[in-house]
Amino acid sequence: MYNKYRFNGYDSILRWNSYWHQVNEIQKLKPKNVLEIGVGNGFLKNYFNSNFKDIDFKTMDIDPGLNPDYVYSVDNINLNDNSFDVVCAFGVLEHLPFENFNKCLESIGGISKKYCIISLPHWGRHFGFKFVLPYFHEIKLQFKLPFIKKKHIFNGEHYWEIGKEGFDLGIIKEKINEYFIIKKDFVPFESPYHHFFILEKR
Repeated sequence: MYNKYRFNGYDSILRWNSYWHQVNEIQKLKPKNVLEIGVGNGFLKNYFNSNFKDIDFKTMDIDPGLNPDYVYSVDNINLNDNSFDVVCAFGVLEHLPFENFNKCLESIGGISKKYCIISLPHWGRHFGFKFVLPYFHEIKLQFKLPFIKKKHIFNGEHYWEIGKEGFDLGIIKEKINEYFIIKKDFVPFESPYHHFFILEKR
């Protein structure tokens, strides 16, 4: 595994929380087969192969060195239409220029039978509050300050992020809505940098 995916440098506590939401959202859709775009450290496939043996879990990546099942770029996928019950791309689409976003959404939707799940980085000044009281459920409140903007500068990884100048959440949702119905979107309290979108094909 590449150095960038080593435990101490890649798998922070926030990322582990994100893994939980990835697994949770996929399994709730009760798929027979899944395609994960972007292999990363291989955690998701290994977890599903160990714990959900009735789900055929495949991977796709542009880098053959990560040993994916398919080698394609997310904006140019050469697989049969409607091949997978669920197609997911967690922390992937921001690694391509924003002008490719529509093509990526179209490609992802093309190979999905019905559902897609994506997560994108959501920058912003985040405030979260958790209240734990005896005999009551936890109460969690969180928000980002939408009026504080920052220009995005390419850092060798991300070409863009939600919440930066020119990439308001409304703009991102408008583009997604061209291809999908947004069934749910949320920012996990435990991992506020990751914005999840649960999508159904139009």
